[in-house]
Amino acid sequence: MNCFRYPLLFIIAGFVFCGNAFAQSNVLVLTDGWRIQSSAQIARAKDKVATTMPHDRTLLDMMRRTNAAAISSRRFRATADWIPTTVPTTVLAALVQHGNYGSDIFFGTNLAKISPAPFTNSWWFRNEISISKDQATENADLIFDGINYRANIWLNGEQIADAENTFGAFRIFQFDVSGRLKRGKNVLAVEIFPPQPGDFTMGFVDWNPQPPDREMGLFRPVELHFYKSVAIDNVFVESKIDHANWQSAALTIHADLKNNSDHTIETKVSGQIGNVSCSENFKLQAGEQRSVELTPDDCPQLNFTNAQLWWPWELGEPHLYDLKLSASVDDEISDSTQTRFGIREVSDYINADGYRGYIVNGKRILLRGGGWADELLLREDAKNLRAQIAYTKVMNLNTIRLEGIWGSSQRLYDLADENGLLIMPGFSCQWEWKDYLEKNFDETFSGFVSEAEMNLATNYLHDQVLWLRNHPSIFVWVLGSDKLPQPELETRFDNLLKQIDPTRPTLKSCAGVESKISGASAVKMNGPYDYVTPNYWYEDKTNGGAFGFNTETGPGPQPPTLETLQRMIPANHLWPIDDVWNFHAGRHEFAQMNRYLTAFTNRYGAVSSVDEFAFKAQAANYEAIRPMFEAFAVNLPHTTGIIQWMLNPSWPKLYWQLYDYYLVPGGAFFGAKRGAAPVAVIYNYGDKGIYLVNQTGKNFGDERTTISVYDLNSKKVLEQTVTNASEAYGSQKIFDLSNLASDTPVYFLDLHSQDDFGPEATANNFYWLSTKPDVLDEGKTEWFVTPNQSFADFTALNQLPQASVQAQVKFETFNHFSADAPTANAEVTLTNTSDVLAFFIEMRIVGKRSQQSLTPVFWDDNYISLPPHTAKTFHAQFPDGAAPELKLRGWNVKFENISVERVANL
Repeated sequence: MNCFRYPLLFIIAGFVFCGNAFAQSNVLVLTDGWRIQSSAQIARAKDKVATTMPHDRTLLDMMRRTNAAAISSRRFRATADWIPTTVPTTVLAALVQHGNYGSDIFFGTNLAKISPAPFTNSWWFRNEISISKDQATENADLIFDGINYRANIWLNGEQIADAENTFGAFRIFQFDVSGRLKRGKNVLAVEIFPPQPGDFTMGFVDWNPQPPDREMGLFRPVELHFYKSVAIDNVFVESKIDHANWQSAALTIHADLKNNSDHTIETKVSGQIGNVSCSENFKLQAGEQRSVELTPDDCPQLNFTNAQLWWPWELGEPHLYDLKLSASVDDEISDSTQTRFGIREVSDYINADGYRGYIVNGKRILLRGGGWADELLLREDAKNLRAQIAYTKVMNLNTIRLEGIWGSSQRLYDLADENGLLIMPGFSCQWEWKDYLEKNFDETFSGFVSEAEMNLATNYLHDQVLWLRNHPSIFVWVLGSDKLPQPELETRFDNLLKQIDPTRPTLKSCAGVESKISGASAVKMNGPYDYVTPNYWYEDKTNGGAFGFNTETGPGPQPPTLETLQRMIPANHLWPIDDVWNFHAGRHEFAQMNRYLTAFTNRYGAVSSVDEFAFKAQAANYEAIRPMFEAFAVNLPHTTGIIQWMLNPSWPKLYWQLYDYYLVPGGAFFGAKRGAAPVAVIYNYGDKGIYLVNQTGKNFGDERTTISVYDLNSKKVLEQTVTNASEAYGSQKIFDLSNLASDTPVYFLDLHSQDDFGPEATANNFYWLSTKPDVLDEGKTEWFVTPNQSFADFTALNQLPQASVQAQVKFETFNHFSADAPTANAEVTLTNTSDVLAFFIEMRIVGKRSQQSLTPVFWDDNYISLPPHTAKTFHAQFPDGAAPELKLRGWNVKFENISVERVANL
């Protein structure tokens, strides 16, 4: 029997992690021991016709072409050509891990050389599972959290599911296998069929190339859940907070019970949250499944008078609670589970300008985020994921948007919970455009058109919401990306969410559209997606500029540093930029960086080498990304949210990333970090004013801001200190530079703001500015870009006199290794000993042997400039294990007297 199930715990590859995943003895996660093989190869070995997927052949026809019963029998012996793997995995990921395609399929154009032909037929996933005597006598459910796209499923020679009914990448399937498991060896065999045109699978739209296997495989865990007579499923903790004090909360525990016996049973459901316990008895008829609740009315202990709320990191601590829930029969535990949750309340509002914003625990928050996508082969590495979440927080972002419900596990959501980051998961535009879905339909709405397709969409939402709804980080369900769902489907979504999750608002589309069911989306998706100059965000009043909630936008390409370019592009293609570079760009309108390069050359001048380009591109990236975030802060309260498209790369690429595939943070990273700071002093490229911004909700009293301006000759032409009362939340103009006249074509603005509250209320910023303005050509705006009539001119930077900077670095390493966090520190002091401003200094920590950056690396600042005769100290954390070296580079800087101190701690 097929039904929905959403397991609340799992262990991936032997790694037990916190959050909603707990190690539990009654769940066997089938991670290891898998082998895969193409059905075509199996058929050839038996002199049979290969199983393929032509449209004129039914699934039943294909099933008959492979002896599935034999493959899933305990007597079958997989030959040496069956490829060992672990699950979750896609087929291509397993083959790459096995070495079938060489050392790096992402280098150059290697990915394009992989033929899609092997992935047009089905593939078998086979596992031999050892079952204990006790497990064999218990009831058991077999759960598949993610199958892409269709599957025939066999257990011990018997088929338990067929591909005509078992399909959909975001369905979760459960099969009752009670009585079918044997003591000792059991065989599970799954025949996976790839997605076909018109199938609602995951995709990368125009962000990356599509992998040749189209992600076919078991991309999320497979589990066996054992229980005695009564099973617990779909546990959910709902909290209602008293708005009078925002300290008291009433909790309701929801769960689904299933009586898998042939007689009536009375079960005792017991819950424990810390030192708070409650229980209630329920009677279940034979075979009955139903939802139950433990409520504050029945269990007064669930009224928390001093609740520790979950907050986004900038507003407070992201407190979490653990719930243990069990079902007992005759004083013996029949089933138990654990989950983690947070007590918080989220709502939306419409501001005075008609745009939607969000409130967490009664406090408005400006969403500052980026768009997430999983790695191209859906490979999820726990250490890498931790680093990316840490990077997101270090950049001062508070939100991650998922266009698609990403994740090969719940790790991403667990880490967001723990770090106070907000998540907005939802449906992808992969399903909303003919070219991506590969199906004809009316593009007024999404591609779910027929009754069967709307049923699939409703099941997708049902399964994913029940899988994820305990995560406090998830603040909204996004039900459409570029389009609205069909009106009938939107109504189905609304009715479903009223039943299974009334605790969150929904966003029907991320575009600015009007629904006949729910009214205006009150957000916008008007671009840009390609390069725009810094003034765009302040001057545009029609499209993507700093007003409302821009759900996806950004200044286009962010070329990575030289070391990353060398890891992704062959040496003979590194310069000049050619089609190999373009292969690592986006797709369609974004298949090359021509608009970025035109602006780059006009603004910074022509370059003669990849080394020069890669370094100066970091300045261009920094200068492009910072004002986007800053403008949305300056324009509070007319702004409610800004999502940079995108946050992270799925593979080594040139477009849409704040850090690169190898976790090297470049100019875009530190531009975002500065631009998204919740306490900031900002130059407005529109009105040429200086603004103080505070998004913390804390009143810091009087802020003293020093404004210094240097000309191109490093002569200080202005220095003034102003004092202003800080606002607890908002933006205020504190100084006007519109009348400033510079005698040189480029000048520098150095800003420092502080008060008596210490580092939390301290802000600084540094700008390079041109007397020649960037002038937009708004009449030629397209959906993805607003071009320029003319550009600012920074070419004079190339004539800066040389500055002399001394450097001292202290490395502190430790004689142990932690998989969870960096374990080495660096303290770098830079002293400008000259009369010349030292412009745009890059600091890198590399391994002595590899000469590659040691990542993840967490600098408190980078790509910095030092006025004459000033010094500043910087700190970094990075992985221990390789002898570190400091590498320095500046636009016009000669580094002298670099001293190194090394401290090793036992």
